[in-house]
Order: sequence, then C-alpha cells, then structure tokens
Amino acid sequence: MVILAFGLVYLFWGSTYLGIDIAVQSIPPALMCGVRFSIAGIVMLAVCALTGRKVFYSPRQILLAAVVGLLLLMGGNLTLAYAELSVSTGLAALIIAITPLWFLVLDSMLLGDHRISARGKAGLGLGILGLFVLFYPELTSRTALGRKELWASLSLIGGSFSWALGSVLSKRWQSGMDVFSATAWQVTAAGLGNFVLAALLGDFSHATWTTRSLSAVMYLVVCGSWIGYTAYIWLLEHVPTSKVSTYAYVNPVVAVFLGWLILHERVDRFILAGSAIVVLSVILVTSAKVQEKRVSEELPAVEAAGD
Repeated sequence: MVILAFGLVYLFWGSTYLGIDIAVQSIPPALMCGVRFSIAGIVMLAVCALTGRKVFYSPRQILLAAVVGLLLLMGGNLTLAYAELSVSTGLAALIIAITPLWFLVLDSMLLGDHRISARGKAGLGLGILGLFVLFYPELTSRTALGRKELWASLSLIGGSFSWALGSVLSKRWQSGMDVFSATAWQVTAAGLGNFVLAALLGDFSHATWTTRSLSAVMYLVVCGSWIGYTAYIWLLEHVPTSKVSTYAYVNPVVAVFLGWLILHERVDRFILAGSAIVVLSVILVTSAKVQEKRVSEELPAVEAAGD
C-alpha cells in the first residue's frame, strides 16, 4: 500500500502542473479551484457515507480539517494556479520542490521531535542557492514581463510554506477522524473557500468553458484530488513526513518533462543548474530527517506522530 501510494503521488501530482496550466488558460484560477475541489470533495463525502465510513464529526474536528484543507489547497494550490499564469510549469514545479525545506523547519518548531542537523542546514543553504539560480533570469530582467514572472515565482515560496504548514498541522492534529473522511472535508472546505474568492473577484463573468479546459479540470479532479491527494494524506498518517516529502524531487522531473514535451516550454541552463541544486538540497534535507527520526519510524504510526 505504501509503495502504491507513493507511485500515485509521484505520477499524478507531477502531471497536475500541466493540467493546471491548461485549465487556467480559459478559467480563472479561483473559479477553477472552486469547481475542482467542490466536485472532488462532495463526491468523496458521498463515497465515504455509502461505504459506511463515519462522515459527521464534532464541529471542532471538521473545523480543524477545514483549516488544513484551506492551507493546503488555497494557500498552496491556488497560489500555484495563479503563478502558472506567468511562469512555466517546469519552473513552478522546481520552486515548489523546496517544500521539504519548510517541512524541516516546521517539524522542528511545531512537532519538536528532532533538531536541524548539519546535513539539514547544508540542505537549507543549497536550497536557497538553487532558488537564486532559478530566479536569476527574472532578477536581472528589466522588462515588465520579467518582473511579473519574478513576483509570481516568489509567491510560490509562500505557497509552498502554506502547503508545508498544512501538512505538519495535519500530522499534529491527530483528531481521530477517519483519514478519508478527513480528506473529503478538507477538499470540500477548499472548494467552498475558492468559490467565495471567485465570487468576490468576479471570476464567473470571465470564464470560458472550453472542452480542453473542462477536460483538464476533470483530470485534476480524478487524478489530482481523488487519487493523488487521498494517497498523500494517507501517507502522512502512515509514513514519516521526511519520506512523504520525497515527492518534491520526483514531481518536478515529471512536470519539466511534460512541459517540454506537450507545451514546448524552454529548458535553459538556469533551469537545469537550479533544478540540480534544488534536488540535491531536498535529498540532503530528507535524508537528514530520516536519520533523526529512525527511532520514531519503528513505532506505530499514531505513536510516532505524537512523539
């Protein structure tokens, strides 16, 4: 089950960058995310109810699930959708790859079950260097397009922080909810939040519902939300965060390849050099965390999460 879940996250989440890029070409990001997560969440709740899983919990439990969902899927995913209006799918995926660096810091601050080792600190330093290399063309650009790409790229750093925070809080707030029901509430809350934002921004009057964009949204619903996101949340419940975060240096490879193959995105020397540095930094960080958590990994999942 663990191997299968990792494979689903690696494959489908790497391809969602392409799906998001196609969808937001004609559907505004907040509305696209609202449609995607509302369909996914409501169907997931219905499936949980039909299969006998508990769906209704205390208001506090549902609220905690909603907060996690908003951090992950509005703070993280919606930011990505907006950024892909200006930056390539490959570059976006590479910037998002720094998420495990945030995991390292937040795990230490919020869970308190390990300290940042020398290897982890080296990984953090390399990650910053990798981001500088990736941002270098935008930093040196004097055009309006270059500045727009820079701000979009910087927003992804905030989005990756929101994603990591939601993931760590999901592990910390062991609320007793069924993992799939909790996931359904998280996705539903994100759908509602995105719809509210879309209404405030007037997105409904700006959307063009083409076959291509709707197909991309349905792909995101099925492969990104139902399959990939459920597998990710399940992994957070059963595997140390350090191992779960390895998706961050597999997905960019898939995203860069698909962006080059299908969207004909340019892969220049800054992308290649920056990606190599970022991937190395993530490997250093995740391997350092595994060493620190070796004892915890031998415990049952709930015990390890509560250490």
